[in-house]
Amino acid sequence: MAIDDKKGILLESGTNELEIIEFGIGGDTFGINVIKVREVINPVLVTRTPKIHPHVMGIIQLRGEVLSVINLAQALGYSPSDHPEQDKLIIAELNQMKVAFYVHSVSRIHRISWEQIEKPSELARGVENSTTGVVKMGERFILLLDFEKIVVDISPESGINVSQLKELGTRDKSNKRILLAEDSAILRKLIEETLHEAGYVHIEICQDGNEAWNYLEHVARTGDEVTDHLNLVITDIEMPKMDGHHLTKRIKENKDLRKLPVIIFSSLITDDLRHKGEKVGADAQVSKPEILHLVKVIDKLIL
Repeated sequence: MAIDDKKGILLESGTNELEIIEFGIGGDTFGINVIKVREVINPVLVTRTPKIHPHVMGIIQLRGEVLSVINLAQALGYSPSDHPEQDKLIIAELNQMKVAFYVHSVSRIHRISWEQIEKPSELARGVENSTTGVVKMGERFILLLDFEKIVVDISPESGINVSQLKELGTRDKSNKRILLAEDSAILRKLIEETLHEAGYVHIEICQDGNEAWNYLEHVARTGDEVTDHLNLVITDIEMPKMDGHHLTKRIKENKDLRKLPVIIFSSLITDDLRHKGEKVGADAQVSKPEILHLVKVIDKLIL
């Protein structure tokens, strides 16, 4: 099962829609955004390597590339597969790396709106640490997993490294105001602390694109110059209610807000997907976890 973003149904950027691949682990149903997935294959021979993380099964070679295989069932605390003949490998690309996720089944692709996605805390107490959202499909739920967090928990060096900012030296505090839209509480705190370390101490934080848009509409309604209230927007792509591409598109189509620089900061900034951000008018796109590059881009856009 190959995934070709250019031939998929989501040809338009900024529509606030996405496709998710539904897959199973144990008796539960999960989902992953199609744009993270390169292909779905049957299991292949996995080579064990010494001193690996307990959730990593080993490595495989696929088309000349060596990929780590993460056992999602084990990472989430599930028992091994009851029907190994149905098992699949989901080959995903995120945080500038390719990873194979071992799952128990893959069923179908759904097209949904980000507005259909609820935060886990609202509908599924107890799964906040492993999911980014919950989608109701008829009488059942699909849990959207936080794949980036799963990978960072296994390999912390693949996450945001604040120590990189030492390269910038001592920095003065800036009076510039930044709006951050990020649905992950852990990343919101980490990015905010990093920006403070870089001298940007005036941060307006929103938990998703819809909340950010409501704030921006309020700013526009004041009749003031938008730069009297705000100087730059940083947004993730994957967020419940409204994704970052749709938020960026709305900002750039609004005559009062379009002068605001928008940086998309996401694990989904790849060569294949960069065109989506360009199409909605993003001023810059930075791949997580390149926090040092993010600060340098901010400096360039607003100082």
